Amino acid sequence: MDIVADDEVEATEAVPGVHLTQGAAGEEASIQRFYIEPGAEVPEHDHPHEQVGTVTAGALTFVVDGEERTVHAGDTFAIPGGEPHAAVNEGDVPVEGFDVFAPPRPNPDWEE
Repeated sequence: MDIVADDEVEATEAVPGVHLTQGAAGEEASIQRFYIEPGAEVPEHDHPHEQVGTVTAGALTFVVDGEERTVHAGDTFAIPGGEPHAAVNEGDVPVEGFDVFAPPRPNPDWEE
């Protein structure tokens, strides 16, 4: 069993205001913590990984196929692999939560 202590992993600022902390990765899935500052945007992107997650604080608005969907604290979400999506924190407080990727997506290259 692998354990990744959150306080031992440095967050990466993937894009301005979007902070990701990579967690444990197994053979079939990986997890990351996200922290998104008010007004910060995750630009439209896609990846082959299925992405499921939960928002633990704040509210995050996703844009998928031109449709906006807001995920509130306590809600969970699922995005199929290959589906283009974007997200924005339109609120006044940071958004926090977790993403799980299958297959694993440790240390994605956000410069691509």
